[in-house]
Amino acid sequence: MAEILIVDDDDVIRDTLDELLSSEYQCETVETAEKALVKLAAATFEVVLTDISMPGLSGRELLERVLHLYPQTPVIIISGFSDEEHAQELLKVGAFDYLLKPFRLEVVEQSVKRALEYSRGLQGNSSSA
Repeated sequence: MAEILIVDDDDVIRDTLDELLSSEYQCETVETAEKALVKLAAATFEVVLTDISMPGLSGRELLERVLHLYPQTPVIIISGFSDEEHAQELLKVGAFDYLLKPFRLEVVEQSVKRALEYSRGLQGNSSSA
């Protein structure tokens, strides 16, 4: 079962995402980027979903660290900012996807499925190299 890490300081969003995804995936939830980095150091996750705006390290800083430390782990950004330029910048930096709050649950599910396919494709390529 795929492991998903959900990072959001909003309890309602975190719990909603956990409830949505836990029927198909093994989900872990944390409320800060700092706690996410601790989880990532201790276990392998196939996808990270993170809010962009959190106290302490931001979702962007988490994205940059995940890309550096775990380059095969896709990061899906969830944001309340509907700034297209901001979204494009994060995608250029390396975010797998950018989802706006309030999000539709089926959009989240599809994004996670695409990220898993991407992640598994990378893992398959690295094991055959």
